[in-house]
Amino acid sequence: MKIVVLDGYILNPGDLTWEGLENLGETVVYDRTSYDPNDIDLIIERSKDAEAILINKTPITRDVLDHLPNLKYIGVLATGYNVVDIEAAREKGIIVTNIPTYGTDAVAQMVFALLFEITNHVAEHNRAVKEGQWSTIPDWCFWNKPLMEISGKTIGIIGYGRIGQSVGKVAEAFGMKVLANANRPRKELETENMRYVELDELYKSSDIISLHCPLTDDTKGMINKDSIAKMKDRVILINTSRGPLIVEEDLAEALDSGKVKGAGLDVVNTEPIEPDNPLLKQDNCIITPHIAWAPIEARSRLMDIAVDNLRAFIDNKPINMVN
Repeated sequence: MKIVVLDGYILNPGDLTWEGLENLGETVVYDRTSYDPNDIDLIIERSKDAEAILINKTPITRDVLDHLPNLKYIGVLATGYNVVDIEAAREKGIIVTNIPTYGTDAVAQMVFALLFEITNHVAEHNRAVKEGQWSTIPDWCFWNKPLMEISGKTIGIIGYGRIGQSVGKVAEAFGMKVLANANRPRKELETENMRYVELDELYKSSDIISLHCPLTDDTKGMINKDSIAKMKDRVILINTSRGPLIVEEDLAEALDSGKVKGAGLDVVNTEPIEPDNPLLKQDNCIITPHIAWAPIEARSRLMDIAVDNLRAFIDNKPINMVN
């Protein structure tokens, strides 16, 4: 089997191995190919002889698939698979798989890393100390920004799947109340400190809101002027899901006015972030470069699942199919 990885660098910049795939067939790995859905020539050229391709964010459109008669399998090296024209793949009998569960704990960890940066300002105070501020004051401690305790606060979690539930468990361990919103509530998950609510109640009652829902036509732009207006004053917003869930101009205005106390974002609408993104100007907005998924432990699990997915396909027992 000819296997082509079209954008392998982000998954494996050199600290993992492709040996698992190499054991399944002739494997060619490209660091990057193209992320432009209109720039299909190089994608086609590199994939033309492949029976299986693995991609992360390389777009596989109908036009690409029309030029790949040998292709039988697309393995998406991520949970989200919107970069693949699923309907076109289905029509052509091409199996598409994804990686559904590799990063649950890593993303939940990142939620609290972002939250604690907003509530405790660790980086700011480390900077202040190393710049000499602590050495020159008469007191034995100081803080440059208000500190906030999360115990007793209410966190609203929009999307209560695996990651949302993991965030909820950590939140409860910190003494927080959890309000969850999901399309299919599982009442058996409710506890004394966690219950399902409608969105309006979540907006109204949450001190912190964390987004964990998929990007769909219904959820795109769900955090906007209208929904922010329903939130508590000085709410904190965390997004480790998908950037387009938020109307960034509206969030920038809310951060500027103080309606939103702070935001912690691991994702933005256009990635890499554009230099004129309005959130770059907001001191009370923490932005990280889509790294919640990227601890080596999570990437190792992702690699193992990707190999298992392809092996199962070869054995005619496909798993983790999305089409």
